[in-house]
Amino acid sequence: MKQLILPLLVFSSVAASAQKMRKSELESGLLEKGQKVGVWEYYAYTRDGSQVVTQKYDHTAKKLVFNRPFDDVPYSVQNAAGEWTRQRVTHPVFFIGGDAALATYMTKLNYPVAAQTKNVQGRVLVSFVVDTLGQASNHQVLLGIGSGCDEEALRVARSIPAQWIPARIGSHAVVSKYEMPFTFRLRPQ
Repeated sequence: MKQLILPLLVFSSVAASAQKMRKSELESGLLEKGQKVGVWEYYAYTRDGSQVVTQKYDHTAKKLVFNRPFDDVPYSVQNAAGEWTRQRVTHPVFFIGGDAALATYMTKLNYPVAAQTKNVQGRVLVSFVVDTLGQASNHQVLLGIGSGCDEEALRVARSIPAQWIPARIGSHAVVSKYEMPFTFRLRPQ
C-alpha cells in the first residue's frame, strides 16, 4: 500500500505545480502552460466600491457559466433568412472578462491631433456583428463626430481580440449586433 501512495503523492504534486492560480483585481482562475483553464471569475466594482462577480467563464469548455443580470430589452439579431430583427435574448453578446477587460482596449484610444486642434469632443458609436463563433466583423460608425475620431474608434474596435461570447436565444447561439461607445473628451488645461 505504501508503494502505491508515494507515486500518487509525487504525481499529484507535479500536476498541482503544472497549474498556477492567478488572481488580480479583475479576474481569478487557473493557468496551465500560460493558458486559462477551468472556470474563471471576472470582477467589477459597483458605485459604492464593492467588488462583485460579473461573469464566470469556463475556458476549458468555452462556455459562459454565469453572468450578472442585464437589461431585458430587444437586441438586433439575424434570423435564418439573413434578415435583422429586434428580439429578446437569453443573453446578449458579452466580452470574456466583461466591461473591465474590455476597458483595457479602450485605453488604447489615441486622441487625433486634428480633433484636439479643433476642440472636437463627444461620443463615437461603433457597431459590429458578432457571429455564432464569437468573431466580430462588419465594423461601422453609427454615430460619429469627425476630425479623425471616427477612424480612431474603428481602429480600436477592430483591434479587440475575438473573445466574444455570442448572443443566445434559448440554447442556440445567434448572430447579433453589438454597439460600443467611445468617448473623446479633452482635459481642461
